[in-house]
Amino acid sequence: MTTVLPASARLAWWGTAWLRGHVVTDLVVDAVLGDDATHAVAGLPGAASTDTLVAALGRLRLAGASALGAAFPTEGDPVGLGGPAAFNADALEAGEAIVAADAGVGLVPHRTGAAVIWTAHPAARRQLPDVGEADRLLRSALIDSANSLAALEVARWRPEVADELLNLRHRAPVGAPAGVPPRCVELASRGLQAIGIVDLALEDDGGAVTAAETAAREAALRPLARAGRRALVAACSPEVWPPE
Repeated sequence: MTTVLPASARLAWWGTAWLRGHVVTDLVVDAVLGDDATHAVAGLPGAASTDTLVAALGRLRLAGASALGAAFPTEGDPVGLGGPAAFNADALEAGEAIVAADAGVGLVPHRTGAAVIWTAHPAARRQLPDVGEADRLLRSALIDSANSLAALEVARWRPEVADELLNLRHRAPVGAPAGVPPRCVELASRGLQAIGIVDLALEDDGGAVTAAETAAREAALRPLARAGRRALVAACSPEVWPPE
């Protein structure tokens, strides 16, 4: 069973593969939709109405898009975003977004039932974490967080988290199209794993019965969450991929 990527990661990988001629349209649609009923794009320049996913990709290609890159920002760390303010605010609320390189367009996903509507915004050029830098940061954050959580007796209040930290090499594979560097596929898998560990550890208050214990746990997990998101951004941003 493969790991389910966030919508922006799926669109970044498969949309870029389509723009670069690695995959046919039907494969892109199936991969991006996943279990969703449909994806549509609203507000693209030149569009009189909401576009289908296929029509939107064609419109982005005509606008000069060379690749689609993902952003996974959070308050205080707008990683993957370059502005302007309206785009950043929408992306921060959604927790993810797409930037079409060389087209000046950003897309933010909004879920309505089983459908996803991507809202288009003007998007500025962005600064991105290097793949190697993101890899090193994630490895360091995993070690530091594991040590901090062990000191906080993670096995007592969240044994599942302790199990995950002991089995970091056991990850579900991530499905990727042709053209995504293997190093980026592996980095995305580890980034998602780190984010999953953080989510699991913060799922309830477990054995942390005081405000001080809760704050200590959050402090131990904050660097890991940041590193996981940065790894995912680097892995899903073709602008910083190593040459094919």
